Order: sequence, then C-alpha cells, then structure tokens
Amino acid sequence: MAHPADAEPIKQRKNGLYPGVSDELAENMKAGWADTELRGLEPVAQSGHTADRRARLSARFPGERLVIPAGNLKTRSNDTEYSFRAAVEYAYLTGNQTEDGVLVMEPDAAGGGHDATLYLLPRSDRENGEFWLDGQGELWVGRRHSLSEAQQLYGVHCADVRTVAGELGAATGPVRVVRGYDAAVEHTLTDKVTAERDTELQVFLSEMRLVKDDFEIGELASACASTARGFEDVVRVLEKAEATSERYIEGTFFLRARVEGNDIGYGSICASGPHATTLHWVRNDGAVRSGDLLLLDAGVETHTLYTADVTRTLPVNGRFTDLQRKIYDAVHEAQEAGIAAVKPGAKYLDFHQAAQRVLAARLVEWGLLEGPVERVLELGLQRRWTLHGTGHMLGMDVHDCATARRESYAEGTLEPGMCLTVEPGLYFQPDDLTVPEEYRGIGIRIEDDILVTAEGNRNLSSALPRSSTDVEAWMAGLMAGPTG
Repeated sequence: MAHPADAEPIKQRKNGLYPGVSDELAENMKAGWADTELRGLEPVAQSGHTADRRARLSARFPGERLVIPAGNLKTRSNDTEYSFRAAVEYAYLTGNQTEDGVLVMEPDAAGGGHDATLYLLPRSDRENGEFWLDGQGELWVGRRHSLSEAQQLYGVHCADVRTVAGELGAATGPVRVVRGYDAAVEHTLTDKVTAERDTELQVFLSEMRLVKDDFEIGELASACASTARGFEDVVRVLEKAEATSERYIEGTFFLRARVEGNDIGYGSICASGPHATTLHWVRNDGAVRSGDLLLLDAGVETHTLYTADVTRTLPVNGRFTDLQRKIYDAVHEAQEAGIAAVKPGAKYLDFHQAAQRVLAARLVEWGLLEGPVERVLELGLQRRWTLHGTGHMLGMDVHDCATARRESYAEGTLEPGMCLTVEPGLYFQPDDLTVPEEYRGIGIRIEDDILVTAEGNRNLSSALPRSSTDVEAWMAGLMAGPTG
C-alpha cells in the first residue's frame, strides 16, 4: 500500500517548502490541471425528505443552535483507517456521508423556520500542494465534492468545515450537540452545552426515526431484496463452504453486499452446527458439515445506509432431520403468530408475547417444561431456550431508534410506517443437561423485516421462504441450478 513517504503533512510545512520536494517539482504540480467542477447537479433522491426532517427538528427546538456532526476517521492500525460511516443522525438530516462534516441549524425563536449550514471540507488545494502531499489529499483518497457541488446535491448552504470551530466558539445563546462523534466539536462547545439538553436532542432524533417516510421504506425494501439474493448466493456455494469453513459463507454474502449496496449492515452471523446456539457468533471460523443446520443472520446495507436484518436456518445438505424439522416448525409457528400481531394500534410487545406463547406451549408439549403454559410464561421459564426478545426497530441502525424513550418504543403503540424485525428462536446449548442429548447443539432462528401498514403489515423480506417444506424446495432448486 503506497503512502506519501517523502512528504510531511501540510501542518508540518516550513517556509512554504516540503522536505524532499524541490521548488521546481512543487511549481510543476500546481499547474496543468483541467477544470473538473460539476455543474447542474440534481439533488440527491432523499433531499426533499431531509428538508422535511430538518423542519421538524427545528420546530422542536426553536431559538436554539443545533450541532450534528458526521464523525471522523478512526485509526485501524498505525496509518490506516477503518472505512468511514457517517453518524446516523447526520446522514438522516443531510443525505451526506462525508467524514468531518458538521450540520449546524439555527431555528428561529418563533419556530417557523431555520437557517442551516453544512460544513464540509472543500476540494484539495492545488496551490499549496495539499492534494498530493497530504495523506488525506484527493490524489490519495479520491475526489470530493466542491462546496458548490455539495450545495446543489444536499440543498443546504455549504461552508468550509475549517471555519466551524470559530463559528461555534463565537456563538451565543442555547446550543445542543449530538455527542459521541466529534471530540473537537464537543470541546469547542464545552462551556455552551449540558449533558441533559444534549440527551434531549439525541432522544428526539431517535424518536423521529420510529416512523419511516416513503424514501426510507423504499430503501429498506431494496435492502431486503439484495439480502434475499445474498442468501441465494450462499445456498449455491454450500458445498464449497463444507470444503472450507463458515468464512466462505461470510465472504459470499459480503460480495453481494458490496456489489449491490454500501456494505453489510452488521457483522454477518454464519453459524453452523452448535455455533448456532451462540446468539452473536461472528467469528465464522467453524466447520460446515452435512447434516448440521446453518443459521445465517445477515443484511445488506444500501448506499444510503438503510439495512436489512434477516435470518434463515438452513439444513446444510438441503434436508431437515425429523428432530430439526420439529424444532424448526415450532419456531416458524411462533414467527407466524408474531407477524400476525404486528398491526396499527397494537402494543409494541404484542408480537413478542404472541411468539413466546407458542414456544412455551411447544416446550411444555415436548416435556421440557412443566405446564400449564400460563405458569411458564409468568415465571419466564421458556427463556432458558428462547433467550432474547422477538424483535426490534430497523432502519439506518440495525437496532434502530435505540435512544428513544421506553414509553415511545418498548411500551409504545405500533403505527403505519414503523419497521421492525420478528425473530423468534430456540437454542439448545451443547452442554445443556436439562434436555435430551439429541436436542443439544441445535439453534434455530427465523427473522423477517416487517413494515406496519394501514391495513396490517407487509413482510419486506418475503422473497425468502420460511416454512420447512418451502425452504427445502427452494434449496433444492438452487443447489441443482448453475452458480452465478
């Protein structure tokens, strides 16, 4: 991997010269470059929606300055960085995904409007050599939009981010900042903000995302469609995974995510055999064996940062054993009950309770728990094997709206436009002596992404089969067909 080994960063320049760079070369690099400014750009697809979101935010905090940073690059090792992903709050309000960006909003006191400025890093300066001598110059990391181009794309006045500290430092009146993304911005505002007020801003932004607009629903549907194709890719290569490891499955799905989207939405869980009983198995270094089950929990993230979150539990050789089918069918029955409970006006927890009731009944039926079912549910005894909640909100974060108030989320009421997962499971640990030996090491989860609609719900990930019979037929078709 190349790096500007003989060049000091811009901030270390002395007397206008760079160590190891002759005056003649420095002058030569200044000239002879074409005008690449882009003109007449169309706004990004979500620009109308981001404007509406900013207006709602402005109305909530009249007369206050609101600061929403994108975040900074994070070092992975020495002089290499992790791939950048903009803060959700920033991307949600702007559509921009550039590191170091800062959105500053100034709602008027009457709550009728606001001024907004998007602070971004301009194009690299050819005159001072920044573009080729700085490790973050455009020659090294690629062209970025000029401020004029950005203004056309995002519909917000744009300014040089290197001036934002001075602007914020000179600000008077109440200020709120979204914390945790840009330490330098927070330091500038130390004497102007309070943790309590900033938390109120964070909570409001989280609750804004509970109900998705049309653009967001379209992106989530697209993420689910790509994810379904990624699952098909995996089934086609299961023989190669058997010859290697779970990593082959991980890499196969990742290829689909990078080709059709921005990335995976979270670390893929490619859990074969007893690894399926570990809820967040992301090491993905285990064997894939015929006769075992593969629990694949994965999601494609779109270029606009909306992610799917889907799980299927698949027989590696394409056929369930009798016991695997019995347990799988119980989880599928529980998921059907959970999905049926997702509708406008229902309590958020209704779908969880519906799914748990089914699983508790099956555990009693199999003799693993002593009934009646009401007693099991009251004491939560089924949780030894169900373990987790039956779902969560979904959006730009895989566990979206996480800082919303409990009364707005877990104790809230479902509304059209909300999108959540329904994902019951049963997990019998390999060392669980309370269940028959043949159960041990079996883990099954089925997860779909469900949109609340005015009529009830819509399964955004319905392209993937769910019943054991349909799963087997689907896998048989893919295993028999050509790869590609």
